[in-house]
Amino acid sequence: MKELKAPSTLLSSFYKKDMTIDAAIILPAEYYSEPTRMFPVLYKVSGFGGDYHSYSGKDAKSSPIDSIPCITVFLDGNCPTGHSTYANSANNGPWGDALVNELIPLIEKNFRCNGARFLTGHSSGGWTVAWLQVNYPKVFAGCWSSSPDPVDFRNFQLVNIYDDKNMYYDEEDNIRMDGTIAGRIPWVYLKDDYLIENVLYRGEQYQSWNAVFGDMTKDGVPESICNVNTGDIDPVVVSHWKNYDISLILRNHWEELKPDLDSKIRFSVGTDDNFFLDKSVILLEQEMNKLNSNFEFAYYPGDHFTVGFETYYKDGYQFLAKRYAEWLIQQP
Repeated sequence: MKELKAPSTLLSSFYKKDMTIDAAIILPAEYYSEPTRMFPVLYKVSGFGGDYHSYSGKDAKSSPIDSIPCITVFLDGNCPTGHSTYANSANNGPWGDALVNELIPLIEKNFRCNGARFLTGHSSGGWTVAWLQVNYPKVFAGCWSSSPDPVDFRNFQLVNIYDDKNMYYDEEDNIRMDGTIAGRIPWVYLKDDYLIENVLYRGEQYQSWNAVFGDMTKDGVPESICNVNTGDIDPVVVSHWKNYDISLILRNHWEELKPDLDSKIRFSVGTDDNFFLDKSVILLEQEMNKLNSNFEFAYYPGDHFTVGFETYYKDGYQFLAKRYAEWLIQQP
């Protein structure tokens, strides 16, 4: 287990102070038993609030990609506004470019990497890895996105941000659920979460999305998708958010992206996701089917927290192992 803090010129310039991109490097046992062997790298991104320091003090070894030994890089998605999602944004700065152009080269300089790079993550980490694969399709050889944050903004936790007028209430004035049990029984509502975060602001989930997807206001803070008091959706902010709608990007740029991206992404999600994230994945699958893409989509029994059983992980890692075999064939 190694901690790596990569100095970032890009982020330091944005924040006007010294910044690093941090990660935990987890080496396989074969790294020491086979001292000349080169390894593929699996980049893991935590969900919202995750922190690679949870590995501290543990004698953990890198889990293989299926049965393939690999170097695991556990990325720290935390930033001052919440989760950076490693997306270049007006409020957080060039996190994606910093990862690709600064951290990854440093890792490959210091460890025995063979050039094969893969991505996986759950929840906000699932959205992150899909975003990175779509925006840097030549850099990464494959991506398994697990229960990602909304990948189609026509169903942003049941809200269609393009057509709906209010985040808190639907057209029949029914209050919108946010967190649920099994996607059906509410335990918190969207209105509650927005109001709580407005009082206890410390980079929580909705403030984090505002920071990534929205522009910066003249006061230097992230613009909000909706009026916190009324829930009314701001169409100007929506015009900024759509630049981060993965489904929309794929639909608008598929011919350009297809040669480097097709077959590289697997999406999987529980059919009873607590935050309705399965609905967004279903919408994306419908659009990708129209484009005759070779993305994989898989649905499993379980919710956002219980879906990760043995078969779920086995299927995901087998997908990455298949992509690795294809990557090896393509090498000179």
